[in-house]
Amino acid sequence: MAEEIVNRVAQSKLVTFNLEDYYPKGQRFLFDLSQWLFEGFVLKEKDFREQAKAHDWSQYKDMFVALDCSTDAIVPVWAFMLIASNLEPYAKKVVVGDLENLESHLYQEVIENMDISDLEGKPVIIKGCANKPVPKNAYIFLIKKLQPVVKSLMYGEACSSVPLYKQPKK
Repeated sequence: MAEEIVNRVAQSKLVTFNLEDYYPKGQRFLFDLSQWLFEGFVLKEKDFREQAKAHDWSQYKDMFVALDCSTDAIVPVWAFMLIASNLEPYAKKVVVGDLENLESHLYQEVIENMDISDLEGKPVIIKGCANKPVPKNAYIFLIKKLQPVVKSLMYGEACSSVPLYKQPKK
């Protein structure tokens, strides 16, 4: 008589946590300040302010916006602040940095506000492969959030996980 194959992974208390499930919905946009600099390098205050005043900021409604400068120009902080001030009524979120930095900020907010009470004392595996742009920092934020409450943390898939943390025995 053949023995029945038992799926021990399915029967375990192991919880799979996929950061991709928490991907903040919304369009991302990289606003490159170099486009408003003289020859891409020199900020002329009067020209910069005129461009900011004439720009249609409503096109960024409900977007997540990253402010960056693609050239090696030295851009004063007030220039980023001026752009952010104009974006404030429209954009969902504005950060200084590239798109990965933006994703990192978005995930940090999501993870900080996450209710993880249902994971208390359970073994958790953090799924690694993602189709959406989950930044590396998000995994670090998640470790900080989960480690104080879970029994153990692993990374990868249930069939081939990498142990990260195990709660010490009391």
